[in-house]
Amino acid sequence: MRPRYRSPVVTGQLNLPFDPIERAAETWRVHFGPSSAMAAVTSIMRAHQILLAQLDALLKPYDLTFARYEALVLLTFSKTGALPLSKIGERLMVHPTSVTNTVSRLERAGLVRRLPNPRDGRGVLAEITDRGRDVVRRATGDLMAADFAMTMYGESELEQMFDLFRTLRVAAGDFEG
Repeated sequence: MRPRYRSPVVTGQLNLPFDPIERAAETWRVHFGPSSAMAAVTSIMRAHQILLAQLDALLKPYDLTFARYEALVLLTFSKTGALPLSKIGERLMVHPTSVTNTVSRLERAGLVRRLPNPRDGRGVLAEITDRGRDVVRRATGDLMAADFAMTMYGESELEQMFDLFRTLRVAAGDFEG
């Protein structure tokens, strides 16, 4: 059996003598016209790769990915420590299959348990365990100490960034603005 091919994602320091996205934007302008939107989108996608790799590295000692960490935090924030899987997907804005996979991984790690939903005979709740609460507390300490890998920005820049992306999220229909 052949090993499954995984496309490499470059997340480490590249130390290039030029900005490849800026160079692509210049080339784009020559071939297609205005390139501001393309350069912005490409920068956002690269930033996503970088941040996800850094956050996942911070969470690796807890055997978590950022997606699993977010699910645990959401359960921690809930009144009872338990939520229906459908509500987790809605709040995390992910597909039901992703929620199922995330909860399954957390359950195998002993960080959540599945329970029948007493309000919906067919539904399932995910409930955070005491071990899950401990992991969230410790992992959050590490993420906070690392400023969520955003130490290169000041508070006002972070607030401005949030506002800029909020506009995109409202336009996409995530919520009413």
